[in-house]
Amino acid sequence: MHSGDKVRITLRPAGENAGISFVRADRKECGPIAACAENVSDTTLSTSLGVSGAQIATVEHLMSALWGLGVDNLIVELSGEEVPIMDGSAAPFVAMINSVGIVAQRALKQFIRITREITVHQEDAVATLAPYDGFKAAYTFVADHPVYNRYPKVAELDFSNSSYVDEISRARSFGLVKELPQAQAIHKMLGSSLDNAVGIDDSGVLNDDGLRYQDEFVKHKLLDAIGDLYLLGRPILGAFSGYKSGHALNNKLARALLRCDDAWELTTFEPSAVCQGYPILHPAALSAS
Repeated sequence: MHSGDKVRITLRPAGENAGISFVRADRKECGPIAACAENVSDTTLSTSLGVSGAQIATVEHLMSALWGLGVDNLIVELSGEEVPIMDGSAAPFVAMINSVGIVAQRALKQFIRITREITVHQEDAVATLAPYDGFKAAYTFVADHPVYNRYPKVAELDFSNSSYVDEISRARSFGLVKELPQAQAIHKMLGSSLDNAVGIDDSGVLNDDGLRYQDEFVKHKLLDAIGDLYLLGRPILGAFSGYKSGHALNNKLARALLRCDDAWELTTFEPSAVCQGYPILHPAALSAS
């Protein structure tokens, strides 16, 4: 999306409790880069990881897909700097993973259970994590534009009864065509097209197939937030709420949580408590560790 370069991506199995890491096949001198909030190096129009001069850009859609499918341990090998944008959503990554299947490992799955509310601000934008038995996410999209104003700007999903794959994964990146030159002037969105994003002008949506969801814009914001928060290293048991938040504020929230030892605890559950691979539990299945 941003570099405009072609890249090859390979997803490889990883051992129990290995977590998710990225490897640059073109930079063999660099070691694996852990997918963690502390390694976030840039949040300009996407989320990038950087360690010792090596960078992995635009990780949020893949991380979101991995959360949605309950993948905890994985090696992501790239032939270049940026994770491919695919169609601008998480759906192609979901399809890739489902085509080969997911192996259940013996170690108990770990969650981050939110024990008290954490809120961060950036001007008038707000992001919050609060205690909740399960995981739910809400977002309020406030951009004022004649086309945006035709569609829902608020979405909230409780993933104990909502499907990430069906209701979130297909939501694509989007943007105003008139803002594209400005982004390209800072070497962003050089590979943007209607094949990998929803394009908007003053008259409407430019893609021939229209929107995939009536509320696709706000749902993509949720998709991004889920991917950004999965850089905590484990899925969350709690409630996320974002108002006008973006990658920078999502990362600020993740880092703030990690600094507050009294705001979270690690929790595990038995594999029998998993439902269709989703990281959602009934409270009776939880046990603090």
